Amino acid sequence: MESFAPEEQLRAAERGAAAPYVSYPPTPWWYAPSVGAWAAAMIGTFSWWRENAGMFVGSLAALIAVELLFVVWMRRRHGALPMPGTGKPPAEIAGVWRGYLSALPVVALLVGLVWWLVGVGAAAGTAFVLVTVGLAAYERRYAMAAARVRARLR
Repeated sequence: MESFAPEEQLRAAERGAAAPYVSYPPTPWWYAPSVGAWAAAMIGTFSWWRENAGMFVGSLAALIAVELLFVVWMRRRHGALPMPGTGKPPAEIAGVWRGYLSALPVVALLVGLVWWLVGVGAAAGTAFVLVTVGLAAYERRYAMAAARVRARLR
């Protein structure tokens, strides 16, 4: 039986720990616009909350069901699906996650401000644009960070 140097053993352990974060297929092209549309629809649902409780509750239930189905699909597609803020990702990916998590309240604040100043429709449009563009940028940054991790752990 061969014995490996401690450095090789450490590198193998790091590769194993990083695997769930760096070895999964890229998201499809429609992922970011779909999530943006879902966010816009969620905000648009609130235009009914005073006028038609049935439409509000029905829309909300349908959007939550779509979200649950999507999460199940993503978990099956990726195998292990690390979520931002959970686990111990490699440092390169942790930085991308911190950026993502710090951007969320900014997006919520901007959408809320547009909702307050202009209305629900404008807020839904703003959410679509911000979520779609932000998620596409996050996906690119994550892919670049994952590539850096793979290169470092070769």
